[in-house]
Amino acid sequence: MKKIKSKIRLLLIEDNRILRDGMTEMLKPFKDIQVIASSGNNENTILKIHSLKPNVILLDLGLRSQNSLHVVEVVRKEFPEARVIVMDLVPVHADILQFIKAGASGFILKDATLAEFLSTIRAVSEGEKVLPDHLAESLFSQIIEFALRNGKTEVKDAVRMTDREKEVVKLIGDAMTNKEIAVRLNISSFTVKSHVHNILEKLALHSRLEVANFSMTDGTVKSITDSISIIKN
Repeated sequence: MKKIKSKIRLLLIEDNRILRDGMTEMLKPFKDIQVIASSGNNENTILKIHSLKPNVILLDLGLRSQNSLHVVEVVRKEFPEARVIVMDLVPVHADILQFIKAGASGFILKDATLAEFLSTIRAVSEGEKVLPDHLAESLFSQIIEFALRNGKTEVKDAVRMTDREKEVVKLIGDAMTNKEIAVRLNISSFTVKSHVHNILEKLALHSRLEVANFSMTDGTVKSITDSISIIKN
């Protein structure tokens, strides 16, 4: 006999009443998901989790009344069977890493489609880890996947970089221009631009200045040389 899946018991924690009520109504028609409670007052969230025992918690990243990150940490410690999906309009990379380290199982954009909400809730309830498409499709997802597997959030431990890309990072840190880097490495400026583009993608950075800053911090090129997995040219 085929085993019938139990309903997903979902607790919704969202400050914005319109969004909260809208999400609750949006999920009502789906028989496999039961919104057991929705709340905007986060002060009694932990008590609600204790009494209601949800399978999945949809949590607003920017709660005003309490630290959302703390809620995720408490859930991981006290309710290991519950899964947390964090919601935000535009999640910042640093926030995502923090919440993953704290124990979040997924992220979803607040303007996601109904289909995306449903697939995320169902997947997380089954133990999967879910990122928004625009992040999952980027090389930044490699960092997230590494953090999920190993509990690490150091970029230097997660990014796979070629020997040449590491050389370019070091030279950018030395304030060299693309033309100067091309001369130093005996390659074309176009090739340097291509390496810079790949580096920005892999490190989830947005400018040469950020790469230079990265090369001068704890993710230094020296540390990278010792720690990053290398793809041989």
